[in-house]
Amino acid sequence: MVSFLIRRVVQAILVMLAVAFLSFSMFNYAGDPVNNMVGQEASREDRAELRERLGLNDPFPVQFARFVGNAIQGNFGISYQLQRPVADLIAERMPATLELVLVSAILALSTGIPLGVYCGIARHSWLSRFFLTISLVGVSLPTFVIGIFLIYIFAVTLGVLPSFGRGGVVELGWWKTSFLTADGWRSLIMPAITLSLFQTTLIMRLVRAEMLEVMRTDYIKFARARGLSNRAINFGHALKNTLVPVITIAGLNIGALIAFSIITETVFQWPGMGLLFIQAVSFADVPIMSGYLVLVALVFVTINLIVDLLYYAVDPRLKVDRGTSAGRIA
Repeated sequence: MVSFLIRRVVQAILVMLAVAFLSFSMFNYAGDPVNNMVGQEASREDRAELRERLGLNDPFPVQFARFVGNAIQGNFGISYQLQRPVADLIAERMPATLELVLVSAILALSTGIPLGVYCGIARHSWLSRFFLTISLVGVSLPTFVIGIFLIYIFAVTLGVLPSFGRGGVVELGWWKTSFLTADGWRSLIMPAITLSLFQTTLIMRLVRAEMLEVMRTDYIKFARARGLSNRAINFGHALKNTLVPVITIAGLNIGALIAFSIITETVFQWPGMGLLFIQAVSFADVPIMSGYLVLVALVFVTINLIVDLLYYAVDPRLKVDRGTSAGRIA
C-alpha cells in the first residue's frame, strides 16, 4: 500500500510539472500583455521598463523556473490587468465555483445513479426507453445551448429565476456562500442544472451498461437459483459490483465539472474562477491563465489519487492480485 501510494504521488508530481510547462509555454505566446497595460501614448522606454519589471525579458527557462518555484509556495504572480496577486483573485472566486460544482455533482449522482439502475433493471419498459431518449439530449446538446434555453424559459418567459449573477451571499470569514439565502439558491438553480446535465446522462448510461453486464454474470444466476429476492439481487449484489467503475466516473466528474464550469459561468455571468479565466484570456493575462490551469490540474491529479485509493479499498481483487504477485516474486 505504501509503495503504491509513493508511486502514485511521484506520477502526480510529474504530471503537474508537465501541465505547468505546457500552460506556461503556451500562454507566453497568447499575446503581449504590455500592449494591453499601457496606452498608445506610452514611449518605447516606458514599455521596455515595464517588460523588465515584469520579468518578460528573462529567458524562458528562467521565467518557468520562477513560475514553478512561486507556484509551490502558492504564489502565481501579479495579474497584469487587475494588478493584484493571482492567488487572492482565485481565492475570491473559488467559493462561487466550488458551490456550483458541489450542487451540480450532487444533482448528477443523485439523479444519474437511480435512473441508471432503473434502466438496467427494467430495460424493456417504456419509461426506461423514455429516459434513454431524453439522455441523448443531455449528451448531444452543447452546454451553452442548454443554458440559453433555460434562461429563455425560466428567466425571460416565466420570469421566475434570475438570468445572471450569484444573488445574495453571506460572508463566513473569507468564504462567501450562496447556500444561506433564498436569492442565492434561486440564482444557483439554472447554472447547476446546466452544468450537471451532461454528467447526469453520462453516469446514467454508464450505470445502466454496467448493470446489464453484471446481471448476465454467473454469480447473479446462482443467486437467482438460491431463491434470493429481486431486491437482494439487484441492490445487494448487482449494484454493489457496479459501483467500482462509477467511483472513477464520480471522481473525474468533479474535476470535469470544474473545467467545464467555464462555459456555464460565462453564460450565466457566474462570478467564479471560470469567468475570471475567460476575462484573463481576452487581456492575455498570463499569470491568471497559468495559475488557473495549474489549479485545475491539481484538482484532477488529487481526485485521481483518491479514486485509486478507493479502488484499492473497494475492489478486493486488487489486493489479491498484489499479494499473488508478491508471492510469485518471493
